[in-house]
Amino acid sequence: MPSSVWTGYLTFGLISMPVRLFSGARGERVSFHMLHRTDHVRVKQQLVCPEEQVVVDRSEIVKGYEYRKGEYVIIEPDEIKKIEPKTAKAMEILEFVKADEVDPIYFESSYYLMPEEAGKRPYALLARALEETGHLGIAKLTMHNREYTVILRPDEGGIVLHTMYYENEVRRIENFGSTDVDVKEAEVKVAHQLIEALEAKFEPGKYHDTFEDNLRELIKARLEGKEVTAVEQPKKVAPVTDLMAALKQSLASMEGKKKGPQRVEAAEAASHVHEKSAAKRKRPRKAA
Repeated sequence: MPSSVWTGYLTFGLISMPVRLFSGARGERVSFHMLHRTDHVRVKQQLVCPEEQVVVDRSEIVKGYEYRKGEYVIIEPDEIKKIEPKTAKAMEILEFVKADEVDPIYFESSYYLMPEEAGKRPYALLARALEETGHLGIAKLTMHNREYTVILRPDEGGIVLHTMYYENEVRRIENFGSTDVDVKEAEVKVAHQLIEALEAKFEPGKYHDTFEDNLRELIKARLEGKEVTAVEQPKKVAPVTDLMAALKQSLASMEGKKKGPQRVEAAEAASHVHEKSAAKRKRPRKAA
């Protein structure tokens, strides 16, 4: 089992349980070293004091907060340790919220919350209660010299913890979602059909970072002395002028092309009937 990133107690009400946190996801990227071009030797990064023009050892480094241009207040590690909140070793659930009320934009990093032997029963109880009620737990946790608000989510009989962005960390874009355009009913119906044609089960294992794959192929080709094949670049996409025509072409390109045009025609026919019936309802009555 991998090493845990935090150990402590999870509490809710008068119930307390010893738990551990394990990293739930970590990006994997091809890493490169920085080399001197002329002799291909790895270069070193050094910390230099520009005032004394000397290389500074890491043991001589202190943390300073710049309160005025060029002026700093020094903060020592033991001073930071003194002000650690109580959430450094205890994670208290503050409240429970409905799962459908939480916007995923607030999710930051994911961790597996695992119980120690003595905490298995209350852990299982909490996981089941969250699952059956459709709630998430909101708690406070301190790790890596920072206090996090975290979300506890039931998953496959266990509990997954997500650190959460604070409200002031979430960027809001003015007029986001306000398109101020009307779409036709027929276009909406064909868009539904296009979604159905592309519908699939979520299987994360089938998705890959093609750029990372290409990087590995590039490295392999260089090691084997082969030529590097350039990836064909996509053509510039022209703006859509006829939305319905583009939808029909998209449906036709899907698998099961024979059913595509029939669905489009059925949607258009239904839309025409809807528009005609609406026009009849709006037609003014003749005066007697």
